[in-house]
Amino acid sequence: MKLINIGFGNMVNAERVIAVVSPDSAPIKRIIREAEDRGNLINATYGRRTRAVIVTDSEHIVLSALQTETVASRLGAETSEEAVRSE
Repeated sequence: MKLINIGFGNMVNAERVIAVVSPDSAPIKRIIREAEDRGNLINATYGRRTRAVIVTDSEHIVLSALQTETVASRLGAETSEEAVRSE
């Protein structure tokens, strides 16, 4: 299991991440609102502005204060390390 740091010491299982998206569009705002209503929203922003929305395969939505690119690069670094280890 690989964990990705999403800020403030919070981690997400890299194997469960489906997408890392920006929170600015209306469809993503709707997804966030629906996840909150279902109880599947995890807010890891510590009161700061949401800059990345992480969608998992368990239908949980994780909010992060890190930039989308930062989370994606950390996710990419973890998967590339895994590829090197498997060779």
